[in-house]
Amino acid sequence: MKKTSLIIALTSYILLAQENDNTIDIEKSGEWIILPYAFVSDSTGVVGGVGTIAQGLLQDNTTLVSSIMYGSEEDVVTNGVDTKENFSGAFLSFSNLKIPYTDRLFFSFWGLNKSTPKGRYYKDGSMNSQEKNVLISSGEVNYLSTKLRYVLPIGDGLENPNGRFNLKDGFALGREGKGNGEVFTTGETTLGIESFYISQEYDNWRELQEWKSSGFRVFMEHDNTDFKVNPSRGYSFLLKYSNDSGSGDNLQSWDFLEFKYNKYFELDNFSFSKQDILAFSTWTGYSFSWDNDSEIMPYVASNRPPLDEGGRLGGMFKMRGYDSNRFSGKAVLYGTAEYRSTLKYNPFQSEKFLKDNSPIAIDWFQIVGFVEAGAVSDDYDANLISDMKFDVGLSLRVMAAELPVRFDVAYGDEGVNMWVMIKHPFDF
Repeated sequence: MKKTSLIIALTSYILLAQENDNTIDIEKSGEWIILPYAFVSDSTGVVGGVGTIAQGLLQDNTTLVSSIMYGSEEDVVTNGVDTKENFSGAFLSFSNLKIPYTDRLFFSFWGLNKSTPKGRYYKDGSMNSQEKNVLISSGEVNYLSTKLRYVLPIGDGLENPNGRFNLKDGFALGREGKGNGEVFTTGETTLGIESFYISQEYDNWRELQEWKSSGFRVFMEHDNTDFKVNPSRGYSFLLKYSNDSGSGDNLQSWDFLEFKYNKYFELDNFSFSKQDILAFSTWTGYSFSWDNDSEIMPYVASNRPPLDEGGRLGGMFKMRGYDSNRFSGKAVLYGTAEYRSTLKYNPFQSEKFLKDNSPIAIDWFQIVGFVEAGAVSDDYDANLISDMKFDVGLSLRVMAAELPVRFDVAYGDEGVNMWVMIKHPFDF
């Protein structure tokens, strides 16, 4: 059986800063939280770091996140030569800054630099590819992204463009009857534009030492749930288009259009639970530019997205039973179902010692069972159904500092993977 990979990633707060536009207070505005953390994986080895989070800098809605990471030395092979490398990284983000003299226009940015000793890259990501045919390489990665989003003055966005909610025991107050409303006339609708820059080095990829890409994304998102961070009813959808024109020293031009739809049903509770939810998500995408009949070098089709962009499956968000970015293709189709049961039992509320000594509030525990199915293909065709891979899994989730944190274990036909991550997987 494949060696189980475990990633313990409080560093995943970087994705909170990048993606989470609904604001909930971790602590009182202006206070800082310092988070030491550690994680281990086949790609990085053992890594330790420290992160800081501050809300309410300059404005009540803002969140500042920063982190530095450093790992132990790993034995690696670079171009046939034995050497040693270690993981290192730094991250900075600032999100939800309301543009002066506006009520509903918000700015965010994030940047990441990291060096990985044993990155795993699947140049052939087709559904019939072999897991063993993976490029293992050290290399440096740089990301930079900025985002402007505009909350339309309709529905919930009319009177609450900041998207702020009061919480009690991890549940939103005053949201009774919310969710499942008429599209656009209820719920929150957001339009946005992002810029991105990616530079990925591959020390062991002789034909391609560095893959650079930069461009823009435009998106429209509609959330019609009772509570975006942990929905119990309603629906949401996202339509996004990404484009790299291939200018400057970018490797090549590419594009990708994607659509995601989530749906939530509130069920009757068990004697041991206080909330039971059946949640569904589907995601699909297509790269119009990807030309499977032409290559700029072996395994790199003309005008395809980078390995960590576009239609890809595997990792902590989609097809969790498989390695990160295990499958990639011109077209992608993915679906998942989760049964989420929030327990009445919470030792951090019932046990005085834990309640008094916990550094952060633990509002609830949740047990989740899930199934996933997905495929990539050279075109948007029936192969997206006939070639599907499947996995199943269990998850333990907690509401910690008013944010879901999950420990997922998933099994697919290539083995078992375990992931620790913030937020529900549907949120990415």
